Amino acid sequence: MHGAPGDAAAPPDAAVLAAFGVADIAPVRLVGGRGVTWRAGPVVLRPHDGAAVTDWRAAVLDGLDETPAFRMPRPVRTTTGAWRAGEWEAWAWAPGRPDPSRVEAVVDAGRAFHDAIAGLRRPAFLEDPSELLDDAWSRADRMAWGDEPLPSDPTLDRLARAFRPVATPSQLVHGDLLGNVLFADDAPPTIIDWPPYWRPAGTGEAVAVVDAVCWQGVPTSALVPLGHGTPEWPQLLVRALAFRIATLHVLGAWDDLAVARHAAVVEAVAPV
Repeated sequence: MHGAPGDAAAPPDAAVLAAFGVADIAPVRLVGGRGVTWRAGPVVLRPHDGAAVTDWRAAVLDGLDETPAFRMPRPVRTTTGAWRAGEWEAWAWAPGRPDPSRVEAVVDAGRAFHDAIAGLRRPAFLEDPSELLDDAWSRADRMAWGDEPLPSDPTLDRLARAFRPVATPSQLVHGDLLGNVLFADDAPPTIIDWPPYWRPAGTGEAVAVVDAVCWQGVPTSALVPLGHGTPEWPQLLVRALAFRIATLHVLGAWDDLAVARHAAVVEAVAPV
């Protein structure tokens, strides 16, 4: 879900641009998106996440009704009607910029999106053991919810001791909201780059709030208020934090600086 082509720095080639109908437009790299997202006029191109995820997600979002609370860029088909060309997928360009400091607005947009997709069925790539994704984020998600063992680590051990069963039903959620909600004047927030997970409702918002506190200077005192009205919110925060820390472990990025950055949030969601 968070992968990239072998040469992540290279733009889409002429054949890919032609496939998506923008052969005469030179692509320009966009800020963010891990440096692998490009704009060619009305089209945004990014490395796809594999056939199963990409085709499923495009079909879902192509038919999703928007609301005044959020919008989604529409997927773009190739000239042959496919959702992929080579290693690339394409989406309609949507104006706006992310603003992680607007965490409350991000949470509100996430809730509206999750309400809109609440009735969708669980896709095979999130259920069938033979189709489960093996990227760091997917593995960490399974670790945080007890489907795989957590890495051996004092911080994760502490969070695991705070785990409690969650009764809230699972549904499809967006697992990386904070930097993937675009704001533009006089328009609903735009939600982009949806990594799908099957977890209890509210999990996507909990990940966004944990990210905001760990990385954007939002005070720990905001952790609980930002989840007002969300069932089992304290437990969702614990799982969200375990997910983020487990991801850093899998990526080999859990070091002393990361421990220090997360310490206050760990203390807030899993007090001794």
